[in-house]
Amino acid sequence: MAETGAAGRTSTKREALLSTASELFSRQGYRAVGIDTLLAEAGVAKMTLYKQFGSKEELIAAVLERLAGEIGTSLTARLAAASGGSRGRVLAVFDWLTDWVRSPAFHGCLFIKAASEYPDPGDRPRQAAEAFKAGCRELLEGLCRELGIIDPARLARQLHLLLEGALVLSFMERDPRAAGDARDAAAMLLDAANREEREGGG
Repeated sequence: MAETGAAGRTSTKREALLSTASELFSRQGYRAVGIDTLLAEAGVAKMTLYKQFGSKEELIAAVLERLAGEIGTSLTARLAAASGGSRGRVLAVFDWLTDWVRSPAFHGCLFIKAASEYPDPGDRPRQAAEAFKAGCRELLEGLCRELGIIDPARLARQLHLLLEGALVLSFMERDPRAAGDARDAAAMLLDAANREEREGGG
């Protein structure tokens, strides 16, 4: 029973660190948030940080990995509810993006920020960011393969460019309309790919 209680307290402290870190990093960036500020906001001791994560960089990576899981769960639900077949599922990704950038909690993409602040390929935050972005591209490619078009990988890369561009502009210009514009452009790309498929098949 004592071990169970200790494990529960450890889990609570870990979650407090992750949640607090996510909020602070989102608003202020990674390097601007000092360890002492983070610990004070989370209400945990320095020993807890190093015992749970080993370093600030590992904490950042854990924040990104947790966020990636949350986004994956949210996207999966949106795709499952999408209508319009394979085309509708692709556009549902952009609908999800529109909701995200319109949320009061959106302060830019934490993954892009991590890659910017940690440019070295060996940096754990960058590795976590790259893994997430690669997963996004793989998701899009899988959806494009469902369309049965000639070059799904190429279309997925184009759609990924739209997603990333919409994220950056939504943050830079504080205007969520970029996500809607990206959705419109995605619809045009899908239609063009379908025409290419029909003409190639003919």
